[in-house]
Amino acid sequence: MQKIAQVIVDVPLLQTDKPYSYFVPTELSELISAGERVHVPFGKGGRLVQGIVVGLTNKIPEDVNDFKEIAELIDVEPVLSEELLALADDMRHKVFSYKISILKAMLPNLLNSKYDKILTQQDGTTERWTSLSDEQKLAAMKDFRAGKLEIRYVAESKENKKTEKYIIPDWTALEAYEPNKTAKKRIEFKEILLETDRKLAMADAVKIASRPIVNYFAEKGLLKIEEVEVSRMAKAFADVEADAAKPLNSEQQLAFDQIMTNSEEKPFLLEGVTGSGKTEIYLQVIAETLALGKTAIMLVPEISLTSQIARRFIARFGNEVALMHSGLSDGERYDEWRRIKAGGAKIVVGTRSAVFAPLDNIGVIIIDEAHDSSYKQESSPRYHARDVALWRAKYHQARLIFGSATPALETRARAQKGLYQLLRLEHRANPDAQLPTVEIVDMRHHLSDKSANFSENLLVKISEKLKKREQIVLLLNRRGYSSFVMCRDCGFVVKCPNCDVGLTLHMDTRTLNCHYCGHREAIPQVCPNCHSRNIRYFGSGTQKVEEELLQLFPEVSVIRMDVDTTSRKGAHDKLLNSFGRGEADILLGTQMIAKGLDFPDVTLVGVINGDTGLNLPDFRASERTFQLLTQVAGRSGRAEKHGDVLIQTFNPDHYAIQLAAKMDYEAFYMTEMGFRRKLAYPPYYYTVQLVISHRNEDTVIKKAYEIMTLLRENLTEKSRILGPIPRPVARTHQLYHYQILIKYRFEDRLEATLNAVLDMTQLPENHELRVIIDSDPMSFV
Repeated sequence: MQKIAQVIVDVPLLQTDKPYSYFVPTELSELISAGERVHVPFGKGGRLVQGIVVGLTNKIPEDVNDFKEIAELIDVEPVLSEELLALADDMRHKVFSYKISILKAMLPNLLNSKYDKILTQQDGTTERWTSLSDEQKLAAMKDFRAGKLEIRYVAESKENKKTEKYIIPDWTALEAYEPNKTAKKRIEFKEILLETDRKLAMADAVKIASRPIVNYFAEKGLLKIEEVEVSRMAKAFADVEADAAKPLNSEQQLAFDQIMTNSEEKPFLLEGVTGSGKTEIYLQVIAETLALGKTAIMLVPEISLTSQIARRFIARFGNEVALMHSGLSDGERYDEWRRIKAGGAKIVVGTRSAVFAPLDNIGVIIIDEAHDSSYKQESSPRYHARDVALWRAKYHQARLIFGSATPALETRARAQKGLYQLLRLEHRANPDAQLPTVEIVDMRHHLSDKSANFSENLLVKISEKLKKREQIVLLLNRRGYSSFVMCRDCGFVVKCPNCDVGLTLHMDTRTLNCHYCGHREAIPQVCPNCHSRNIRYFGSGTQKVEEELLQLFPEVSVIRMDVDTTSRKGAHDKLLNSFGRGEADILLGTQMIAKGLDFPDVTLVGVINGDTGLNLPDFRASERTFQLLTQVAGRSGRAEKHGDVLIQTFNPDHYAIQLAAKMDYEAFYMTEMGFRRKLAYPPYYYTVQLVISHRNEDTVIKKAYEIMTLLRENLTEKSRILGPIPRPVARTHQLYHYQILIKYRFEDRLEATLNAVLDMTQLPENHELRVIIDSDPMSFV
């Protein structure tokens, strides 16, 4: 009996957000499985698109005459397991993204198909649509309508494997071979091949002889040339010295024992001060897990952390480790994904998307720096790695560990209620390393005559540490040279033409850049408004602070880490390794340097603008400020040398800054929870944010109120609806944005109502309307 396949097609629209039925060709009936990719004809023109099989049945429905047949089976085995298909079903009800977007988020980019059209002329010659110029495409369209050519749609998988050529000597034939006595290079090459007992890389052989000589030996049957698949990730595992488990102190041992012996299926919250040795506990828990025949996932929030953590894991576990993060090329991610799926790696270390790693029999999932907002994806599908980890841990009955010195309030509250088991590490793992001394510098009274960015206190401390040949970390939570450019005569600020934000000055490129849409323009010499030449730069970015540092301390070496200096592949590793080798005195950067970095010679951390994020219109502003300051302060004095921290601020009495200086998480937790309770924000309430966008401001206002009405008519009185109001940055990418916030504790009608909002966006009159539904949003700015 012919099988019917249920296929989710790669057409991300609400109308196509359901499985379509296709006949399975008889020759594929024994080969096809759920979780495999296929090419199927779709739509009136029958163009081929990629799809994913989510189910198979032998039951033939009544509308069978409408069914088409699968054109091609791409895979020889499923790329998505039953577990991941079930996870996608669950996520569809929570993240309000199309099913195909969720499924594709679980796979490396090279498993997506590329599409093209094949044009066949009347004489039988063929051309690819993508190879044509715009003029040729226009001519081809006219020929098609005139019946002079045929168009056939094709879809091809983008996956590719890296190979290298090797030569395999035939030693018996080489012994018998007698080259001409005048052919000295052939004689030398023969002798070298006879002395080797292994195959040689073609690249090495060509260096020894030459390509013509290698080809000559191959033609004579003296050697064979073969292509061997190689990993694009081999260099990540090179030059890493093996490492053995370190003795645990009493606090670490207690936490380790509780994790390994507790039979309750509760996640663990490992709350430990900076430098308390959480990573060593992770390593030893994973070692025990592997000994039980199980696998492990280790998540970190930043690419910059992946390098340091990965080296520790590779040193301990070698080739059992696979890496998955956005700093890898598509080919590297594909190689690692295949190695994991084939069982070649038992431990996956990576950023957010590594939570979907195709591991079987997972024994432990660890989320380090679990408070970090980067674990929430800010584009579709808007999932939180924490929620995916909870689901997968439950599916595998695996241990789940959230680690942080400053847990998110939602996580800490769950531990308080007994939903998670709380484990504490209150001391640094190194008995000689004490928590640093923290000083708050009130910038209202300590502005320096020498500098616009550095207080006299901080300048004195920098000088002291430089004299001792110790290293310094400086945090400035703003990239670029200056915050904005303004005319001193008329007050005109140069703004982005696409967004309601001032452009940021970048002196390295001598341009004004928009950090929202990427727009760039030249620095004006005269005011565009009043034509005055009295143009001035205001604010400070990392470039400007770096320039000022070098003026104040001409002999120092500074490494700057921000989005601009780390945009190239491998830049994070290169800069951090250089600093770790002592090749720079000062590491200056944005918040990417605040977490996880461990350099024993760093004895001073200076926070240049400690209150930058405090006044943002976001209920998490105080929490984020506390976390950032506590985390960056923890980079100081992590070894035997005592550490100092100076926090410069214009709000020295704010509780987030005061408690960060004391590193008193418990006091901050109690204080902030009081505010959250009064204002009905998480963790006391759940939130859903709707962002409505359109090119026309009047249209977006009208549609936002229509959506608000729909929400009020369908949700119960248990929900609170705030808005619509303009977004804090009300226009970006030439779109106007309004937002609505839903706050609720229990709301049975939520999913159906939000799906009704999605239905509304599919009406013809709303085709230019964009609506984002974000459950548990991490940012309101």
